[in-house]
Amino acid sequence: MLRIVLAEDAVLLRAGLSEILDRSGHRVVAAVGDARALAAAVEEHRPDLVLTDVRMPPDFRDEGLRAALELRARRPELPVLVLSQYVATAYAAQLLGGAPGGGGGLGYVLKDRVGEVAEFLDTLRRVADGQTVIDPEVVRVLLAHRTAARPLGRLTPREREVLALMAEGWNNQSIAARLCVTEASVVKHSGNIFMKLDLDPEEGNRRVLAVLAHLRGTQA
Repeated sequence: MLRIVLAEDAVLLRAGLSEILDRSGHRVVAAVGDARALAAAVEEHRPDLVLTDVRMPPDFRDEGLRAALELRARRPELPVLVLSQYVATAYAAQLLGGAPGGGGGLGYVLKDRVGEVAEFLDTLRRVADGQTVIDPEVVRVLLAHRTAARPLGRLTPREREVLALMAEGWNNQSIAARLCVTEASVVKHSGNIFMKLDLDPEEGNRRVLAVLAHLRGTQA
C-alpha cells in the first residue's frame, strides 16, 4: 500500500483518481486542487508518492510541475508522478533535468493513461520503486523526424524500437518481452545503440536520463 498525496484541480478527475487508487489498495492521504495545498499536504503527511497535474491554479501554467520540482529539491528521495493533458516535451525535460537525484522515482505521463487502469497502476508502482517512467507518446514525439539525422540515422529499425522502449524506462527483460526477442538480443542491441550514440551504457535511471538528454539534443 502506498500513501499518496494527489493534486488535481479538476474535481471529477480528482475524485476518479482517488477511487481508482483506493480500490487498488493504496491510500490517498490528501487530495488537493492547487500547488500551495500540495506543498502543505506533503509537509503534513510525508507520503510515499506524489501524484500531481502539471497545470493548476491560479495561472494554469506549470504550477504543479514547479511544485514537484520544489518538493524534490527538499526531499530528493520522494517519488513523483506528473500527469499532463498534452504532450509537452519541455515539461518532461524540466522534470527530469531539474530534479536532483536521490533515489526517488520520476514519472511523466499523459492523463489518457489513467483510463488504462492496469497500465496506470503499473506506472505508479514503477515510480514508487524508484524508476524513471516516460509516456510513450512523449518518446514518440522526441523521436519523430529524427531518425534520418545523424547519429540516430545510424540505428537499425530494431535498434530504434529498443531505444524508444529504453527511453520509456523499461529494463532489458521488459523490452525483450515487449519485442518478443531474447534478453541477450536486447543487450546486444543496447550495446550497439550506446556505441553509435556515444552514450555511457549505464543501467537504471541514469541510462534513461542519458537517452532522453540525447533525444532532446537532436531536436531542431
